[in-house]
Amino acid sequence: MKITRIESIPVRVPIKPELAIRGGRGLSHSVSPFLLVRIHTDAGHVGIGEASCTARWSGEDQVTAAHFVDNYFAPQLIGEPTEDVVALTAKFSGAVANNYFTKSAIEMALWDLAGKAEGCPVWKLFGERTRDFIPTKWSVSGVAPEKAAEIAAWAVAQGFTKMKVKVGIDPPTDIDRVRAVRAAVGPNIKLGVDANGGWPTPAIAIPTINRLCDECDIYFAEQPVPPGDHAALAEVRSNVPVPIIADESIYTLADAHALARAKAADVFSIYVGKAGGIRPAFEIAKFAASAGIKCTVGSNLELGVGSAAMIHLGLSAPAIDPDTYPCDIIGPLFYEDDILADPLAITAGSARIHDLPGLGIALDVERVEKYRVR
Repeated sequence: MKITRIESIPVRVPIKPELAIRGGRGLSHSVSPFLLVRIHTDAGHVGIGEASCTARWSGEDQVTAAHFVDNYFAPQLIGEPTEDVVALTAKFSGAVANNYFTKSAIEMALWDLAGKAEGCPVWKLFGERTRDFIPTKWSVSGVAPEKAAEIAAWAVAQGFTKMKVKVGIDPPTDIDRVRAVRAAVGPNIKLGVDANGGWPTPAIAIPTINRLCDECDIYFAEQPVPPGDHAALAEVRSNVPVPIIADESIYTLADAHALARAKAADVFSIYVGKAGGIRPAFEIAKFAASAGIKCTVGSNLELGVGSAAMIHLGLSAPAIDPDTYPCDIIGPLFYEDDILADPLAITAGSARIHDLPGLGIALDVERVEKYRVR
């Protein structure tokens, strides 16, 4: 089976305004541009991938993603046999530095093709299935405390029993927000906080986290200080009583090694997009297991294609511990519409795949055209 053509399709599906995310460092997520990729073969199989093109997050947008796919990656792949996904990934990814989310779209499409060719789901290409579904948590936006409490109460009514609250904006208001959420959801809902690197120094992060532990009974703190300074993250970890999750600090396997050497995190938040594909994310999880570090699956509010890839990762990587640290595979819940012909079973507290070959998904062509960016 050989690759004959690669399509890049920019789409933008509206986010439900009431669910738009505000996080630390002034980050907000009210618009989600994506690039869908379809890899065609001479056997009739089509592999599907998805790149999240949020420039403020990854430095990639729909223009750069389509440019690299069409002019750098496709020429490396057209005419090539599809059997060795690892070799193909090395071949195309070396053409461009970084741009991990864009590369992940091609890589997940290649694994989708591999699964279809073998007649098995992608998770089976990586080993044994470790669980039936992926437990998930809700993410409460960094809005005013009263509004955050309303969102949290809504999430509980949907069936979520674990959630995280966006902080890292202003410590006093952060504390008020988490306190309001705790009051709204009661003592039995597990709460964590996610600062997105918004507390600038350990001197700010440490007392804020300790107050949140004492007053709001949080059970983890995600990326409390800006990425890049592993010593600062390690300092926070040494001075708070809850696990520290590294998110913006970890993209690559090299980042994972550096964080482990610095003893900077208890948990890695892994994305298929952020790592550059399913296999690189799986390799990070494999290393984490050897280092005694837990993993969860983070999110950039993926659509159905990216969410499917994340579920396959979570099903096959033993180091991912979604029972303790539920995953953020909730992206499709944020959108006004779906681009899949048969949407994934992503509901309050769980994410499941269709038990079909490859990623187990198909695009709804009419909806893709509806949301195509021209």
